[in-house]
Amino acid sequence: MQTERVTFLTTPAQKAALDAYAAGSGKSVGHVLREASMRYLAEGDVAEEEQLALLVQELGEALPKIHDCLDRTIRKLDETHRELERMRREAGFPK
Repeated sequence: MQTERVTFLTTPAQKAALDAYAAGSGKSVGHVLREASMRYLAEGDVAEEEQLALLVQELGEALPKIHDCLDRTIRKLDETHRELERMRREAGFPK
């Protein structure tokens, strides 16, 4: 059987999930991807409702990370603001 190489990029988290799924199934990543791509081609495009459900799932997973990042940024900005105020007072600048 003649084969050809296919390469694609994915996030580290997606790669880890793919590795874990393949290992848990007792299959190689290549085998899992071949099966998935053949199933996708046989079934056609994912229906719009399924796409929306996937987007909602991704958003649900991303929002906590986004909130944590924003919270850390706000805390850091507050710390910086306090430090600048302290430095300004020590330098004798009026408020």
